Amino acid sequence: MLVPALAQPGPAAVPVQPDYAAMITQGDVILKDFRFGTGETLPELRMHYATLGTPRRGPDGRVNNAVMVLHGTGGTGLQFLQPQFSLELFGPGQPLDISKYYIILPDNIGHGKSSRPSDGLKMRFPAYDYTDMVRAQRQMLTEGLKVDRLRLVMGTSMGCMHGFVWGQVDPGFVQAMMPMACLPMPIAGHNRMWRKAAIEGIKADPAWNGGNYTSPPMMGLRVAASLLQVAGFAPLYLQKAFPSRDTADAYITQRIDAAIKGIDANDTIYQIESSRNYDPSKTVEAMTMPVTWINSSDDFINPWDYGVAEDFGKRLPDGKYLLIKATDETRGHGTHTWARFWKDELVALLARSAK
Repeated sequence: MLVPALAQPGPAAVPVQPDYAAMITQGDVILKDFRFGTGETLPELRMHYATLGTPRRGPDGRVNNAVMVLHGTGGTGLQFLQPQFSLELFGPGQPLDISKYYIILPDNIGHGKSSRPSDGLKMRFPAYDYTDMVRAQRQMLTEGLKVDRLRLVMGTSMGCMHGFVWGQVDPGFVQAMMPMACLPMPIAGHNRMWRKAAIEGIKADPAWNGGNYTSPPMMGLRVAASLLQVAGFAPLYLQKAFPSRDTADAYITQRIDAAIKGIDANDTIYQIESSRNYDPSKTVEAMTMPVTWINSSDDFINPWDYGVAEDFGKRLPDGKYLLIKATDETRGHGTHTWARFWKDELVALLARSAK
């Protein structure tokens, strides 16, 4: 008697991950006669943005579900489509479910597809700073996207500092704030020194030619890219992931080579130098909205042991400061983009700030 063979289970179905890049809407807002803090003006300042989701208006006619996420130095809004961020936050039932929230991902001045020195003005481009960048974000929202209130501002690195600037410029515009990977104090000491070294590394390359180069100043770009890479690294993670000299050498060489291909020398100088006068330290109390501010203890750029973050956190009227402990899984300064380390805090902040 033949016994029928038991059916063998097939391979488990692999869930299809959403393609958020295919879902975005992109556009530009042109800000006429934009005046910078230096007194310089541009007849047209272009602010590029990407959005996910749909704006929803409350009984008062105002958009009430807008979330703006702000990138770091050298980044763009599209960086938040990376899976470690988007697949943890934007899906059904996730903290920033795009069926409920209207996600706004701008390219800030000097970055991405927004107006920048490499468009043609080179070193004659206005010397923008973080306050200019926040003012441009606000005009982009109100004039272009018709958003005059933000349910949440999230910001990483430079975007974190922009969050603290928002808290001074227009705290009533923002219902909740989640800055990640920065300190509300001047860029000085070690932090300023590595930035200055990156800038001077570019300028010292004869090919830079005062910003009027005909081909990229590759030696200067390599200096800047090397410093930027090291500043963002996570020692414990890298020791685990690249435990030999050969693997470590291959990784850093690949990272620097890739970074050089993606940056312009003048844009990079402006991006780094825009932090020169950042200092919300005396007025953090103006941030009256609920705030959850997160740093990580393996952050080279914002060392945990300065001993200042906890005191700043206590000065926030409705604030919470959280330090993520370094492990061989955290990503140093870049922990800000790995949502699995902090998304429960985002859920709590949204609940705490609900009106």
